[in-house]
Amino acid sequence: MLFDDTLRDVLKKIRTIAVIGAKDKPGQPVDMVGRYLIDAGYNVIPVHPVRKSVWGLPTYASILDIPVAVDLVDLFRASEACLAHAEEVSRLAVMPSVFWMQSGISSPDAGRLMAAKGVKVVEDKCLMVELERLGIAGPS
Repeated sequence: MLFDDTLRDVLKKIRTIAVIGAKDKPGQPVDMVGRYLIDAGYNVIPVHPVRKSVWGLPTYASILDIPVAVDLVDLFRASEACLAHAEEVSRLAVMPSVFWMQSGISSPDAGRLMAAKGVKVVEDKCLMVELERLGIAGPS
């Protein structure tokens, strides 16, 4: 569990966010959060196995296809898919600071794998809500 001071310190350093399960379908939580992050000034990188463009941004089929390091991985996938995504993330050359599972999503196995790699893990919380709650307006 991350306490607010630790979470705030970690989130203040975030610049690049990979959104796994990205869709720009109005009314969906992933669309609302993705647009919020873009509007706040984050470098958002959509990840979706089929879509080529989400939010007008180039979209990658896998996190392993992203050509730059990401600071935070934000998952909008069912809990049972999280371990497979954690396994992909664990193969990155540079580990993200945070592996974030959105509201309603949790995976103890994915969390253990990421924690073993030195990655902070958040489960069942909305990144947008937590940024607002902690008073983080975007990358500084």
